Amino acid sequence: MSTKLLSSRSTPSALLLVVALFGCSALPNGKKPVHIEETTPEAALGYYQGLARLTLAELGRERMVLVAVPQSPYTQVRLAMLLGHPRVQQDLGKALVLLDNVLKSSDSASAPFHPLARQIADNYLERLKLEAQLEKQGQQLKDSQRRTSELQDKLDSLADIERTLTPRTRAVGSKR
Repeated sequence: MSTKLLSSRSTPSALLLVVALFGCSALPNGKKPVHIEETTPEAALGYYQGLARLTLAELGRERMVLVAVPQSPYTQVRLAMLLGHPRVQQDLGKALVLLDNVLKSSDSASAPFHPLARQIADNYLERLKLEAQLEKQGQQLKDSQRRTSELQDKLDSLADIERTLTPRTRAVGSKR
């Protein structure tokens, strides 16, 4: 009997809790909900955030899917986002070509994506520039290490020559 009493008392309070939670979640938070079927720049940004939650295998499957579907501006932007994602084999050159296609398109469907495509393209161009600088600095470091090694070898050779020289005897009257 006590279990019936307990369940009959907890049901209204549990129902009240569910209604309260549902009511709070239904309040507007100022953000437009993004639906999977939407093809807007906002949906593309939501897609980019979702890439962080995918495993490497899922990212690979996503790439295959995006290559296989018809290439709309929305799909091209998403594929460019995927190609530039830090956790995948990056192909910033191909991503830039896709973004350039969106930017050069006069199709009305691509116009809303122009600001987003421009921002992503600028980001990728900056990344390529930084990678080139990093590569150049790496080569300079290797050259510097090679020159340092060559100088150390020369110093070691001079020290060996100095050790093999016989010490000069000083004259009795000479001062040093």
